[in-house]
Amino acid sequence: MASTVHFWNLRASGKAPTHAKLAKLLDALPVADHIAKDDLTAVKLHFGEAGVTGFLAPHLVKPIIDRLLELESKPFLTDTATLYVGQRGNAVDHSLLARRHGFDPAVLGAPVHMADGLNSTNETTVSIPNGTELTEAHLAADILNAEAMAVLSHFKGHIAAGFGGALKNLAMGCATRKGKMHQHMAMGPKLTPENCVGCGACIEVCAPGALRLDADDRITIDHELCVGCGGCFHACPTKAVDIDWSLERARFIRRMMEYASAVYHNIQKPAVYVNFILDVTPECDCIGFSDAPICPNLGIAASTDPLALDQACIDLVNQAPALHPSKLPDDYQPGQNKFTTLNKDMPDHLGLDHAETLGIGSREYVLKHI
Repeated sequence: MASTVHFWNLRASGKAPTHAKLAKLLDALPVADHIAKDDLTAVKLHFGEAGVTGFLAPHLVKPIIDRLLELESKPFLTDTATLYVGQRGNAVDHSLLARRHGFDPAVLGAPVHMADGLNSTNETTVSIPNGTELTEAHLAADILNAEAMAVLSHFKGHIAAGFGGALKNLAMGCATRKGKMHQHMAMGPKLTPENCVGCGACIEVCAPGALRLDADDRITIDHELCVGCGGCFHACPTKAVDIDWSLERARFIRRMMEYASAVYHNIQKPAVYVNFILDVTPECDCIGFSDAPICPNLGIAASTDPLALDQACIDLVNQAPALHPSKLPDDYQPGQNKFTTLNKDMPDHLGLDHAETLGIGSREYVLKHI
């Protein structure tokens, strides 16, 4: 059965300004069926890595928070720690970066609370009944503790996943550091012993004792003991212990969709999803800069079905004219898939076919303009 995706094409007027259009978009779902009075409501979004300018703008988040407050819910802005070493690797640095990017609780009316805790150890493990790659997922506990959820996603390209939207926001965005490692690779880091200076910093944070120094004071690992927590990446000053990005793309994307399924099926009640098809950059908001967009600003779409929503957004981007100069090649032809053109080793359906088999939603949709 086709799901409904509601779409606003950014046209506004004095009688229907942006905040009114966003409220109308939410009410079309309707949001009141999903978020109620006193619900502790996780507003899941990406605050943007330092140096990025294309992340979801706070002034677009505020009307959504305002509507949730009108419903007398208790919204909080949330995300989780990164797997890589950066300015979002712990809750303190991450919260300060959010503030620098304009996510001020006093202005937006909602506090910032990192769902996986101070060092990404506030975790709940759940099963993935229909997974072909994985049998369990390591999720941020306060995503599952929240009584309602709104998922706000900047729609864009992604070098590893092909694109980033609602499903990736569920999968990577709601996983702990251990869960992110679980998606990206087999449990355990990649070692480069020649970079090791024997400082022992990684050993100090390795609770199961999987890391040791050999006779030459170079790092070694016992893979049987490693639990994949990812703490060693952040402790190592020389990249002797680092992330293994080598997992084949199709397998990584299947794993990611299985994590999205784990969140979708384990939150306390169905969420609402809003994708912002604005500043559609070729890469994600984690890489420290924002490249030129690959298409014009198209609009904002919302649904209670994250799979239908992402499929609709992919179709809208592919139907839109290409922008140049951008990362798209000069010989790009209208109608081609922009995301697989940018990253040619992606599976044909960018994992959405696998997501459908997991019961997340439907790739069939009806687009309704507001």
